[in-house]
Amino acid sequence: MDTPVETRSVVVGFLAGVLLTALLLWVVGVGTVVDALSRARPRRLLLVAAAAVCWLVAWALSLRTVLRVLGRDVSVLRAVAVYASTTFANNVTPFGQAGGEPFSAYLISRETNVEYGTGFAAISSVDALHFVPSLTLGVAGFGYLAATATLGDRLTFVAAAVAVLAVGLPVLVYLAWTNRDPVERGVARAVAPVARLVGRVVPRIDTPDAAAVEARVDEFFRAIDRVAADRRGLLLAIGFSALGWLALAASLWSSLYALGYTIPLVVALVAIPVGDLAAVVPIPGGLGGLEALLVLVVATLTPVPAAAVAAAALVHRVATYLFPMVLGGAAAAVIAD
Repeated sequence: MDTPVETRSVVVGFLAGVLLTALLLWVVGVGTVVDALSRARPRRLLLVAAAAVCWLVAWALSLRTVLRVLGRDVSVLRAVAVYASTTFANNVTPFGQAGGEPFSAYLISRETNVEYGTGFAAISSVDALHFVPSLTLGVAGFGYLAATATLGDRLTFVAAAVAVLAVGLPVLVYLAWTNRDPVERGVARAVAPVARLVGRVVPRIDTPDAAAVEARVDEFFRAIDRVAADRRGLLLAIGFSALGWLALAASLWSSLYALGYTIPLVVALVAIPVGDLAAVVPIPGGLGGLEALLVLVVATLTPVPAAAVAAAALVHRVATYLFPMVLGGAAAAVIAD
């Protein structure tokens, strides 16, 4: 059950995302975007749908692998349903995965009968593992473009974004991991008052004190250790994650192809992880911000008009944002019932 404040934040976030999307369309030209969309070829749009399905299944298999390492085996179909529901949670809460993980952990624990801390560790592990192939593909793609293309100053923005991905995120993860005890105490102090507030709003929920929260955070870190110690499971989960990133890049590439444009696949491999930086903005699913970054990167690295890229970004997001929202919302409703 959401508090009024939580519901208000989601609604405000969605409104901000819609306004950002509208601003993007206004800047590149609404009429030209509509014209580009009108030239979409239905058969080619099937490639976008297929890529989106492959992405969702691949990342669901990554979650399934992590759950298996943590001692809970689930079927492929159930893994897809559970991951779709977590995708829904990420897409309706601000800050993407960071905002949706608590609810995602609840859905995982309900559907797979694991402890909440284990569910939180599972989804957090999967989200963390996604950074490995994302960084690898993004940096490799950018390196290839820098070595083979003559783009000059146009690479400056993309280089800065890739630098944030390649340096900033690993440094933050390293600092958090090497300071586990302070992190545990800090999380406990921050979460305990919120838990008490939720307990007053929803009396059926037990409200843990700071010591109990710290114990759960410690359990989370121990579960992360278990995942990291299983090299076979770790590599398999990363492999499924990499397959998912390739499918996302294929979705963006296919979206442009459906509108009559062909770009090097390596450009899509760079654009997708850079676009994911929109998750740091407090807007559900990076709505508006992600599309803007995709337009900026692709229009910078290719001769495709910005309006056509914006149209392709909308097609791509219908497949990778709205589709899992509908599927995941239905799955979440069934799981949480």
